Amino acid sequence: MVSPLVLSLRVAGLATLFAVVFGIALAALLARRRSMAANITDAAVTLPLVLPPTVLGYYLLVLLGAQSPLGAWLESIGIDLVFTWQGAVVAATIVALPLVVGSTRAAIEAVDPDLRDVARTLGRSNTAIFLIILLPLAWRGLLAGGMLAFARALGEFGATLMIAGNIPGRTQTLPIAIYDSVQAGDLASANRQALLLTVVAVVLLVGIRYLGSALAGRNARGRG
Repeated sequence: MVSPLVLSLRVAGLATLFAVVFGIALAALLARRRSMAANITDAAVTLPLVLPPTVLGYYLLVLLGAQSPLGAWLESIGIDLVFTWQGAVVAATIVALPLVVGSTRAAIEAVDPDLRDVARTLGRSNTAIFLIILLPLAWRGLLAGGMLAFARALGEFGATLMIAGNIPGRTQTLPIAIYDSVQAGDLASANRQALLLTVVAVVLLVGIRYLGSALAGRNARGRG
């Protein structure tokens, strides 16, 4: 049996890790490309921000369920995501990914293009330029995106409920536990759990504000 808090932290931590890894790659691609394919990719990545969570969860349920080709293939190799905590990780990763991509892409695009041009004249490859120049200079945007992603994954409810269900000790995350407490009339427990999530969210938002101010100050000194 896993407590809702521990499970939420596990799901949010793994989802943030996956969102950061894939988000960095997508942000680098979208910051460099200007094409119809890039616009479509950008729209697909951003879609979870505008879709209702229950709709997103339904799509995941259809896509990963045993009746779909992908779900049947995953099941054949021993991977079962529906009504498991791993399915909650998938849902949280998808809803957190746009936050990482947006923040990291903006930070990459803010880097002086002259630095990249100079590196190219010195024979550096695009991969080397990204790893040596862009990523170190964009780290604040990446960190802010990661913090937002963690907060979003920690508070994910609708898509998680659809794909992972509400199984106490197995898939019941803290937001779902709050819902259960309210439904059961246990407002004292719901208040404690809601307060915990609120404190975490406030701490993360304050941290992001601080990073934003530090980044703005650094840019101002650079222009000066």
